[in-house]
Amino acid sequence: MLKPAHVIDIFLQPGDFYFGDQETRIRTILGSCVSITMWHPTRLIGGMCHYMLPSRAGAAAASLDGRYAEDALKMFLQEIRAARTHPAEYLVKLFGAGDMFPGVKSKGAHKSGPNVPDKNRDIAYSLVEQHGFRIDAEDLGGDGHRQVLFDIWSGHAWVKKPALSNTPPKNDRS
Repeated sequence: MLKPAHVIDIFLQPGDFYFGDQETRIRTILGSCVSITMWHPTRLIGGMCHYMLPSRAGAAAASLDGRYAEDALKMFLQEIRAARTHPAEYLVKLFGAGDMFPGVKSKGAHKSGPNVPDKNRDIAYSLVEQHGFRIDAEDLGGDGHRQVLFDIWSGHAWVKKPALSNTPPKNDRS
């Protein structure tokens, strides 16, 4: 599909969520966070979230918070119901969960336990499956950050990753 004459360009910060129509492009930059994109191929509607953590610690809050995967998926489900569509009608793409500090372990972390990127990736798979969505594509894991651009008019998503250098940082001490 051709790019519309007028495009609404949305940039998501961590914790943001947006659901729009065929005149919308959504962009974000991800590290260990995850973005889920959802696209309805016949209605040309969809959205993207940028969550930071799998779930809240403790009791649920009065309102949904896009910083958490569970809440972000509930936000999607609200939009899907409002559009009178169903999860199985959407194509889902998953992005992010990059290791921003490869080779570095957090203090107190268990060497065999999952880290934040792994937990974010795992909850994405779990929630998508639990609610009957179809995964169309994914770019999860690896080292470093990535930029994501999602055009709702076509359902296309692009990922740009910087080239990682194997050169160790320079030591400026003389």
